[in-house]
Amino acid sequence: MTDFTTPITAGQHVVVLGLGVASKAVVRALRARNIGVTAIEDRPTDATRAFASDVDIVLIESPSDDELAAALDADPIAAFIPSPGVPESHAAFGLVAERNLRTLSEFDLARFWDSRPIAAITGTDGKTSVTLLTVAMLNASGVTAAAVGNTDVPLIEAIDDPGYDAFVVEASSFRLGHSEHFAPAAAAWLNFSPDHLDVHSSLERYELAKASIWAHLPEDGLAVAAAGDAIVAKHVPTDRRSTVVALERGDGIDAFVDNGELMLDGASLGPVNQLQRAYDHDITNTLVAAALARHLGATTEGIRSAIASYELPPHRIQHVATINDIAYVNDSKATVPHAVLTAVRAFPSVVLIAGGRNKDLDLSELADISDRTRAVVAMGDAADEVAEAFKDGPDVHRATGMDDAIKRATELAHAGDTVLLSPGCTSFDAYPNYGARGNDFIRAVNDLAEELL
Repeated sequence: MTDFTTPITAGQHVVVLGLGVASKAVVRALRARNIGVTAIEDRPTDATRAFASDVDIVLIESPSDDELAAALDADPIAAFIPSPGVPESHAAFGLVAERNLRTLSEFDLARFWDSRPIAAITGTDGKTSVTLLTVAMLNASGVTAAAVGNTDVPLIEAIDDPGYDAFVVEASSFRLGHSEHFAPAAAAWLNFSPDHLDVHSSLERYELAKASIWAHLPEDGLAVAAAGDAIVAKHVPTDRRSTVVALERGDGIDAFVDNGELMLDGASLGPVNQLQRAYDHDITNTLVAAALARHLGATTEGIRSAIASYELPPHRIQHVATINDIAYVNDSKATVPHAVLTAVRAFPSVVLIAGGRNKDLDLSELADISDRTRAVVAMGDAADEVAEAFKDGPDVHRATGMDDAIKRATELAHAGDTVLLSPGCTSFDAYPNYGARGNDFIRAVNDLAEELL
């Protein structure tokens, strides 16, 4: 039986697959502890080679299956550490399974070397918002916390800073799926819908990766779940304390809205109208964050202060401008259909701009918001798939780029409508990331405002 408490130690050797941002942080942490590293990189660059030289590791470039096998057999290998996002179809995973090698993530390494409390958040949609709000609540309570994981700062890098009291981890399925024994003090699972099927070998594998966030909660740990998602509900642990969040009071609901007040376990966190934005998902995200933050030591006053002062992150249902009674909203972060449905349902009538590069997802569920969608402007590699999703609904128009999409959407919109960029796809057919796509939408809207106003 594996002893999950056994760390990787000086003098041992590991194999790291991929050298992205997170894996480079992992390699630095390993080398700082005198642990040998062989890195495998399928798409090496001069920068990759320079990094490998600087940290004194073995770099194997674009290996064949035989070369992969030789790397895994070359030394006694203490662990295999894949980069987040490497497809499970990669030949290395099969070879690792044949050899019964220990597979770890940065979460596991951080647990070996640091004992500060962790709150973790996963879900197909909403992770970033809840992560940042939980951090704000903790900091406002005097508990110095950092947002880490699937953010700009990997957890393995953040633990080097002794100034933090706690960490709030945005836990992607990529990291969870390869974690041996991730055991946060409190963990939330927000929702579940198909995603990342270009990385996970099946929808079941994706679900199990998400569910593992609760698999190793300590005895005094807390599981937080949003009500109404059947997949999430079936995984809520019954042998640990749990908090269930909903919009309204009900049996088994611990956090809800009552007479305009945000309530958590019988205590008011303040009025809903204190929120900068109060769509349904904003309310439930706030209650989830409060439950997590309180478990890690946040005070009621600190939580209330953070709710009143918190500024929403960009690119998620972000109002950009209202021009001639038409609102323009940037929701570039919506890269899955579930996120699009959430955004569209926040408005009574929408002209939707959707498309990009699909992640092997079924876009047909977009048809569920046809009743709120006046028209659709499809763009990017997935334009045909977007059009197919709405074949029995609103008219679909094609756009060649962002400026053309804004122009067509404006022509189609009526007074009082919302022109909503909510792509349901990644940005990688035209932009380096969803932020760049969102910024281009903002630029195009501002150009339109200068032209029309």
